[in-house]
Amino acid sequence: MLAEVLKVFEEIEDGLIVDATIGGAGHAQALLQQAPARQLLGIDRDPSAVKVSRDRLAEFGQKAQVVQGRFDEIGQILDLDGRQLNGALFDLGVSSHQLDTPGRGFSHRYAAPLDMRMNPDDVLEAATIVNSYGEQELTDLLRTNSDERFAYRIAKSIVSARPIESTQELADIVRSAVPAAARRKGRHPAMRTFQALRIAVNNELALIEPALAQTIERLRPGGRLVVLSYHSGEDRIVKHVLRDAADGVCVCPSSLPCICGSEPNVRLLRRKVVRPTDAEIERNPRAASARFRAAERLFVGEA
Repeated sequence: MLAEVLKVFEEIEDGLIVDATIGGAGHAQALLQQAPARQLLGIDRDPSAVKVSRDRLAEFGQKAQVVQGRFDEIGQILDLDGRQLNGALFDLGVSSHQLDTPGRGFSHRYAAPLDMRMNPDDVLEAATIVNSYGEQELTDLLRTNSDERFAYRIAKSIVSARPIESTQELADIVRSAVPAAARRKGRHPAMRTFQALRIAVNNELALIEPALAQTIERLRPGGRLVVLSYHSGEDRIVKHVLRDAADGVCVCPSSLPCICGSEPNVRLLRRKVVRPTDAEIERNPRAASARFRAAERLFVGEA
């Protein structure tokens, strides 16, 4: 949803924009081209993405910097940087580069070890979850992280087939566990399982709320925030954080007068989630599940 991202940021002609999940730097490059006076700070936990994005943005010189880190470390990274934040972009989930690198284990399309770590230095791998989690744990994980309809059947089949060593083995097990009628519809039946495992390996859902809260706190008045999410679990968290920031939710006990002084600190630029157009999905099928939300930091006393 590049056009929608650029539309939100078009009024911010200079200053610093952070791409908190820079990936292959597609959005970052477009943001720098849109407004030559801008500066961009990219963050990614994946060292290969850091290298790719640095190479892609080399033409912009000192206007573009990329650091390795998780996006929930954005507050610390910005405080060390010292510049005022004019805008931030979060493009959640897995990048095309990660999906298309066979050895990383993110995709069911390639035979690879069950890895799925965005940062190869992290300890937990998908293989550990697949081969050690109990049947109920796997069922809950599949339901929570991917809304998998056949979570119990898949979890039971995984436990029965252990040990499982490769992505190809796992994809075949999931396919066999899903009813034949469901196998004939749409996407590969293992896609949701792979998504759920990747989210668990990288603890993705738990990082979203603190990252957005830190970002909103550091946005200058009039600064803008865009979040792209790709499944309902991510979007629920994003919606909750932005709605609370826009409503100024009181955190005091309901039985006591409000003393927290909570006030709205953003306005929603879109009240409802925005989805990609049919034309974009045709150009880029991976955009089909995208959900777009945006907000603007309020001035003090503005409501």
